Amino acid sequence: MTDRILVVGAALFADGRMLAARRSAPAALAGRWELPGGKVEPGELPSQALVRELREELGVEAELLERLPGEWPLGRPGYVLQAWTAKLIASDPRPLEDHDELRWLGPSEIWTVNWLDEDRPAVSEAAARLQ
Repeated sequence: MTDRILVVGAALFADGRMLAARRSAPAALAGRWELPGGKVEPGELPSQALVRELREELGVEAELLERLPGEWPLGRPGYVLQAWTAKLIASDPRPLEDHDELRWLGPSEIWTVNWLDEDRPAVSEAAARLQ
């Protein structure tokens, strides 16, 4: 049996827009868009992991607002995604790790990028809160 591995993602909001991050690695995911975040490490709470991942991947401080309902299976066995809405507290996001481009998307632009299939349900939940 595969252990459950929790991955956390953030629908980062600012000025009525949501941040999308384009993957640069691994090769199978490169060029697709996702909610930034990453794996929860042993001993970490999911919320702590997400704040840490946003700092590492984007160089920002963020405040988590609401955990989106549900969790979604990812492409690898045992991996599941939980997502939160969050607001930017400090710094402008920069693609520091695993991403090569960032885009702020307004409500009418959410589906103009090629989201990872596994992120689409979380993006839908988050987009409903952008109005």
